[in-house]
Amino acid sequence: MSPDFLPPFSAAGLRAIFNRWKYLLALAVGLAAVVSAIVAWTLPNIYSSTAIFLPTSPQSTDPDRLVEGSKLEVGARSEDLDRVLTIGQSLPLAELIIKRFDLYTHYHAGQPGTDAAENTVLSEFGSNLSIVHNERDAIELTFQDRDKKLAAAVANALVAAIDSVNQQLTLENRRNVLELYRQRSAQLGRGYARTRQQLGAARHRYGVYGLEQQERYLTKTVIETEKELRVAEGGGPGSAAGLRRALSGLTHAQAAGGNVINLEGWNQGLDSVKLLTARLADLQGRFVGSQAAYEQAETSLASRVSSLYQIQKAYPATRKSKPFRTVIVLGSVLLTLALCSFFILLLELYRRPASFNN
Repeated sequence: MSPDFLPPFSAAGLRAIFNRWKYLLALAVGLAAVVSAIVAWTLPNIYSSTAIFLPTSPQSTDPDRLVEGSKLEVGARSEDLDRVLTIGQSLPLAELIIKRFDLYTHYHAGQPGTDAAENTVLSEFGSNLSIVHNERDAIELTFQDRDKKLAAAVANALVAAIDSVNQQLTLENRRNVLELYRQRSAQLGRGYARTRQQLGAARHRYGVYGLEQQERYLTKTVIETEKELRVAEGGGPGSAAGLRRALSGLTHAQAAGGNVINLEGWNQGLDSVKLLTARLADLQGRFVGSQAAYEQAETSLASRVSSLYQIQKAYPATRKSKPFRTVIVLGSVLLTLALCSFFILLLELYRRPASFNN
């Protein structure tokens, strides 16, 4: 049988086919190797920097709870992981990083503000960013770039921005609570000052400056004065008229010519002074407590407790992550060989019926 009429899918037939096409096939594979090598070696080196961190619940790192003695809880819930992933992939965060590092110029996207430039820089930024939840319940944030230092700086800046946004979720509510604390403290302060003035006026009006001691000594003085008056009226020592005026001053109100501290004024003002004293003590305790709560809330609002546990910061890579130039060249050669072999077989199958007819 002639070699031209060998079965096309037998070993001998395939060997004969490729023997006829070997020079063209070698030329195609060689060209593919040269072109792919040129392309591969002109591609820039890409470096990857990875930061690893654990998110926490906003309640776990609330400064108010920390001041009260609550412990930090290490561990991430599914909702915390989802929240951090959503923040990391959000458009406002991407725009913040793009503007901070002027990636419009770095990516040669053109002047910012146009749709083409925005789409180009966002697409390039998104393709270089990877933020995933790994099997150990941690977040791995990886950023790739031709500049190894820029890749590390962007990765660390993204982690810091995620932390800041995560804290901002409760910051506005805490500001509102702080304002409520301030208003409550100011209101209690005004009430305390007003009650203290009322108590001072009541004491001055009724002559009630002490409760237990003043009552005891006033009663004792009235009894002793009345006793001396009785002795004087009976012919004993002392001036009956003077003792009578002294007794009248001790028993009648100040407006009727009595003493500042007198029994009638005491009886009239005792309930009012007791009520105002109790109210003043209550307001004082509440005012001191509100001041402490306000100062604690103000300190908590000014503090910056991180909502992330950073396990690993991003550092400049020591070697490239891509491209794999050898793989590119070998892949191009093998793909070219496979495609050429396929088309050669198709061409031979197309030509074989014509040979049989001849």
